[in-house]
Amino acid sequence: MRIRLIAALALVPLASGGCVAKTAWDVATAPVKAAGQVVDWTTTSQDEADRNYGRKMRKKEAEEGRKRKKWEKHCRKHPDDTDCRQYDGYRAAYDPG
Repeated sequence: MRIRLIAALALVPLASGGCVAKTAWDVATAPVKAAGQVVDWTTTSQDEADRNYGRKMRKKEAEEGRKRKKWEKHCRKHPDDTDCRQYDGYRAAYDPG
């Protein structure tokens, strides 16, 4: 009985095909990989920054377009209003606050 147990345990590494060594390596390198992943999550790449900036600018340009349409509509209805001079409304590239 004891010999069968020892033989079975001796065949486990051969049957696993090196899985034990790979698992030990994965366990040893896991903290380094986890730390690297945390750094990736907490930092913004240049590509992400460019994409976010483009999204922000498109949003501001859309807001400017809505304000300009509203201003034009108001000035068509009330051309004598003091607000109906040359439009110098919101500028997407300029954020005063």
